[in-house]
Amino acid sequence: MSSTQRRLGWVLIGLASAFLAFDSVGKLLRLAPVVEGTTQLGYPASVILPLGLLQLCCLALFLVPRTAVLGAVLLTGYLGGAIATHLRLGNPLFTHVLFPTYVGVLVWGALFLVDARVRAALAPRP
Repeated sequence: MSSTQRRLGWVLIGLASAFLAFDSVGKLLRLAPVVEGTTQLGYPASVILPLGLLQLCCLALFLVPRTAVLGAVLLTGYLGGAIATHLRLGNPLFTHVLFPTYVGVLVWGALFLVDARVRAALAPRP
């Protein structure tokens, strides 16, 4: 990997982390738009704090190089729950249903660029 690709990977990690941190902090602070959005999705307000804590823990694991792959796997599961929720409600495909997929691709694409173990695991086999 070139140094430019590694730098791009760190920029992508920063973007994904900023989005996920913003989302989790909104849940932890129980901001009105977050509470309203969560209840509109059919979840009780009582799950907002645990969801924020879970997301923040997964993000912390993702940001530590030694546990980044575990964090990415856990974030993938977390984002899968968001996809399932939007599918269940019949929300628009490209703006709601696939948005968590975009974040997941960002997470894994960034890891691919900065972590040789991920590149080796995802490399095509002959």
